[in-house]
Amino acid sequence: MSGTSVRVLLADDEHLVRSAVAGLLDLQEDIEVVAQAASGPEAVAAARKALPDVAVLDLQMPGADGLAVAAQLHEQVPGCRTMVLTSHGRPGYLKRALELGVRGFLPKTASGAVLADAIRTVAAGGRWVDPELAADAIAAGESPLTPREADVLELAADGAQVEEIALKVSLSPGTVRNHLSSAVGKLGVANRHEAVAAARRAGWI
Repeated sequence: MSGTSVRVLLADDEHLVRSAVAGLLDLQEDIEVVAQAASGPEAVAAARKALPDVAVLDLQMPGADGLAVAAQLHEQVPGCRTMVLTSHGRPGYLKRALELGVRGFLPKTASGAVLADAIRTVAAGGRWVDPELAADAIAAGESPLTPREADVLELAADGAQVEEIALKVSLSPGTVRNHLSSAVGKLGVANRHEAVAAARRAGWI
């Protein structure tokens, strides 16, 4: 392995996916997988220890999602650039990732060669976003929900009652109801269940 190899951290809670990606990358002479992690906190700890050039993060992991991990890595391991590899390529996630400074965003359907190229591009300071996801994100437009409405809707998605949500977000039940009905109105749907579905489809929660 030459000294100019791109050092990569892979974080994905699905062992099979992680092993397959690691196997694909090991075929590349200029890319070396130096650490692997199965959860958000593990990924941060592994990055602090291994100091990779690029962290390839799954979007949905236990402990902390890929975007939360990316934000921590930018702070704690400034030399490490971040990429998201996901099966949840919703427009809202892409926008949030780019706002956080994530440099690459690819679907898990990407080929090994495309992933390797994306890693090289990101390591060199460039940006790599799947063109189809980028087009979807532009078409979806900005989320009409306020951050608080999105929080409340996300909690409602798990079937939590208004009182339960109120406790979690430190608001009164009345305020939670107002946020929910405001979200329902903005999304042009009949109830909170439809609002959750609509917001999820667009990647806004």
